[in-house]
Amino acid sequence: MMSIAVAKTEKADVAGANFASIVARQPGAGKVADARREAFDEFQRIGLPHRRIEDWKYTDLRALMREVLPVAPTPDAAALARAEAALKLHAIEGVRRLVLVDGALAVALSDLSAPEAGLSIRSLREALDAGDDRLLSLDTGNPMTALNTALMTDGVVIDVADGAKLAKPLYIVHIASGGAPSAMFTRSLVSLGKESAATVVESFVAGEGAGVYQVHDTAVMTVGDRARLDHVRLIEDSRDAFNIASAEVRVGAHAHYSVAGVTTGALVSRYQLVVNIAGEYARVETNGVNLLNGKQHADTTLVMNHDVPHCVSREGFRAVVDDRGHSVFQGRINVRQPAQQTDAKMMTRALLLSDEAEADNKPELEIFADDVTCGHGAAIGALDDQLLFYLRARGLAEKEAEALLIQAFVGEAIEAIADDNLRELAIAAATRWLEARR
Repeated sequence: MMSIAVAKTEKADVAGANFASIVARQPGAGKVADARREAFDEFQRIGLPHRRIEDWKYTDLRALMREVLPVAPTPDAAALARAEAALKLHAIEGVRRLVLVDGALAVALSDLSAPEAGLSIRSLREALDAGDDRLLSLDTGNPMTALNTALMTDGVVIDVADGAKLAKPLYIVHIASGGAPSAMFTRSLVSLGKESAATVVESFVAGEGAGVYQVHDTAVMTVGDRARLDHVRLIEDSRDAFNIASAEVRVGAHAHYSVAGVTTGALVSRYQLVVNIAGEYARVETNGVNLLNGKQHADTTLVMNHDVPHCVSREGFRAVVDDRGHSVFQGRINVRQPAQQTDAKMMTRALLLSDEAEADNKPELEIFADDVTCGHGAAIGALDDQLLFYLRARGLAEKEAEALLIQAFVGEAIEAIADDNLRELAIAAATRWLEARR
């Protein structure tokens, strides 16, 4: 009788060594430890996602990332000093700062004292040790989320009580301090009670000298009935970094969730967002901008699940791609049979600045209800030669003329950010990218 053995690749062995090396110092026991083991077994069964998996056909991590780096050590004094220097370059006024350095919550760099009424902030480590299983309840079908479950080391757990409306935005800063090549596994939870309101900003940045590193981040967010959550994401990692992030959001009745993201950094990045609209009369708005050049690869994958009637969703995505950059947008709207009178629209546009630039846009609709208003569109093109000529004829240099047109192209997505200071932060990130082209 022929015996069949499952061959383990070298890359799978690297991930296995990662898991074995840190399992003793991971937070959480009992049910948490069991979930970690099950998640790691799931990841080993699938491995790094590749192009034969439909959702990953444009972002083959077996070819692009190849392996999972060793888990980053707990940051020492030198790492914290480098992180503090990087933090000064990304400071924002009027926010409550929560800093993760090399995947660990840096209490000394964070604003944890005197929280507003109704606000609770804990570290992931503390929450897992207390048995908080909300951090384990994910259903994304994503092997990278399974890996994150197995290896997550720290993050922030934010609870906003019913009726609390936070005056200060919560600013979660992920900093790679610039040590040896390593991987950071973070997971955060944001839970808003009924009739509450909050703004959350996530920023991914690199300390001086940071080169190759990996960010593996997952967020779980719940927006209670009649609550509002405004969410901003800024990806400004090292140009040699990998940023693989996932989020799952549940939106209650009459609630409002908006998210806007700007990606200018990282060699390879992917953000997979799954939004479950679970309460009637909810509204969801998603806007994103990729600004890419060199050999950058950025993938945004959005899944919008309409499960109940009378809800509205809007998805807008813009990409500007130069040199040999590659932008990917995959958007899927699922309208279940009970979700009558759904109003869902999705539009993606890409601007290619060179002959070698590439943009793949893949909008999809899956509708099982018969009383809906749904639509999607996609467009890819180059800068308008006539508009360029018009601006050049009025004395602008070529790069300056291009910058004005690019700013107008991405402006609509950035203008969707409600908070003035945060909008300026996103504009500044886009401006830095434009100035680097000159």
